[in-house]
Amino acid sequence: MAKATVLETCIGCGACVGIAPEVFELGDDGLAFAVEGDLGANEEAAKEAAAACPVEAIVVE
Repeated sequence: MAKATVLETCIGCGACVGIAPEVFELGDDGLAFAVEGDLGANEEAAKEAAAACPVEAIVVE
């Protein structure tokens, strides 16, 4: 069961939302957060978003 987490170092650039909108959203504060639950078929997209994050604020485990 893979899960994505966005760390406090997020700067709200939105790259993750652009790559994996089914996994990440931007909150009212302008920062990203991961939707709850198992990534399932979206795991690869979440990993791509983590690789693209300019501040390495995404952990997929």
